[in-house]
Amino acid sequence: MSQSHQQASLPGCPSCEEPLEPGDLFCGACGYDLSAVPAPPGDRPTVAITVPAQGAGAAAAGGPVEWPPASVTDSADVPAPTHRPADLPGVDSGGKPLPTAEGTAVRYDEPDAPEGGASGDFELAAPDPRAAEHATAGAVAAGAKVCVACRSGRVDTDGYCENCGHAQPRERDHMEQELGSVAAVSDRGLRHHRNEDAFAVSTTALPDGSPAVVAIVCDGVSSASRPDEASAAAAGAANEALLESLPRGTHPQQAMHEAILAASEAVNALAQDPGQALEHDQHRHQNAPACTLVGAIMAGGLLVVGWVGDSRVYWVPEDRSHASARLTEDDSWAAQMVAAGLMNEAEAYADERAHAITGWLGADAYELEPHTASFKPDRSGLVVVCTDGLWNYAEGAEEMAAAVPSDAYERPLHGAQVLVGHALDGGGHDNVTVALLPFAVTAPGAGSA
Repeated sequence: MSQSHQQASLPGCPSCEEPLEPGDLFCGACGYDLSAVPAPPGDRPTVAITVPAQGAGAAAAGGPVEWPPASVTDSADVPAPTHRPADLPGVDSGGKPLPTAEGTAVRYDEPDAPEGGASGDFELAAPDPRAAEHATAGAVAAGAKVCVACRSGRVDTDGYCENCGHAQPRERDHMEQELGSVAAVSDRGLRHHRNEDAFAVSTTALPDGSPAVVAIVCDGVSSASRPDEASAAAAGAANEALLESLPRGTHPQQAMHEAILAASEAVNALAQDPGQALEHDQHRHQNAPACTLVGAIMAGGLLVVGWVGDSRVYWVPEDRSHASARLTEDDSWAAQMVAAGLMNEAEAYADERAHAITGWLGADAYELEPHTASFKPDRSGLVVVCTDGLWNYAEGAEEMAAAVPSDAYERPLHGAQVLVGHALDGGGHDNVTVALLPFAVTAPGAGSA
C-alpha cells in the first residue's frame, strides 16, 4: 500500500525489464544479479501495458510487433521436447539413409574420437533439459515443485530453480477465489515486486440456519517491515473470528468489531517474532509489521462493514438508475483535511500527503479505533470491498459503479477480474485486491439504518 503519490518509474532489470525497487540486489522476477552489472540508466516514462515492451523499433514505425511462432505444443500445452540429432532420419552425402537405431552415436568433429561418440565430452553439471519430461514426472511423483522455465529443476525454498536459477512466480502474485456468491481477486500489479495484499472469503450459517457471507481485504503497509505477512495474518485472523462468532448468534456488527481486534492481535504478534533478517541490508530500518483492514458481512438482511485504514467498501445497486455510495471513511491525511473543512475532497486527494494513513493495524499504531457500520439495503446491489490499488483508479462512487461490469451481480468472479484489469490498465502502480458480494433483496426493506 502506498502512503503517497507514486514516484516516477524506477529503472528496469537489464535482463527482463522488470521495474526495480531501491536497494534491490537481485531481480524479483528473473533472479538477475544486479550487483554484476553497471548501475541501470536513469528513470524513463512508464510504458503503457497495451504497447509491447519489446520491438520498440517496429512500434515507432507504426507497424505491429511480429512475434515468432510458438513451438508446437501438445494437448496439455507442454512444449514439444527438443530432438537430438540422432533422433531425426537423414541421408549421408551419397544419398544413403543414415542409421537411426537406438544406441547409434552421433559423430563428433574431434580428432581420435573413440567409436560410439564417447569422446571427451564434459558431463553436464545440471540435469539435461532435453530430459525434461522424465525429470518432471519424477519430481511431481515425489511431490516436489518443478521449475516453470526449464521444467526439470527442483525449486528450492527460496523460490529459485536449482537447475537454471530461474525465479519462480510467487503464489500470491495473482490469487482468485470464488465461494458461492462471493468472489475475490488479488494481483501484484505492474510496479511492485511482490503482492502485499491479502483476502479471505467465507460462508457460514446463523443459529436460525440463514446464510452469512464474509469478505475481508487487507493491504500491507509498504513502509513497514514484512507487510505481506501482516496482511495475511490479519485477513486470516479476522475471518476465523467471524466464523466462530456468527454461528453463536453474535450480532454481525459486534462480530465485526471483535474480528478487527483479533486481526490487530495477530499483526501485533508479528512484531514479537522478528522473522528472517534482511539478507542484503543489515542496516535497513526495521519497524513493526502493519496493514489496513476492511470487511463486509451479509447476514439476516443486514450489510455490516468494518475497517481500519484507507481500504474501502462501495455499494453499487443492481439497478444502475439508483445512486451508488461509498460506505467507509478513510483513516488518512486527506480525509482528515476534508473532515476539518480545510480542503475540499479534490484538493486533499491531489496533495502528495493524501495517502498517508492515520489508522492501521500494528504494534506501533497510535490507538486502535475499529470502525463499524450497519446498513439494511432496500434493493439488491453489489458490495465492492477493495484496497486503494483499485480505488485510486475509480475513486468516486459513480466512477466505481462505471468500472463494475453490468453482469457482475450474476458473475462476481468475472466482475472482480474486470475490476483488477481496470486498475492494471490504469497503470497498476500498487497491489490490487477486490472482493464482490452480491446482496439480494427479495422484498422491499425498511431502508437504510
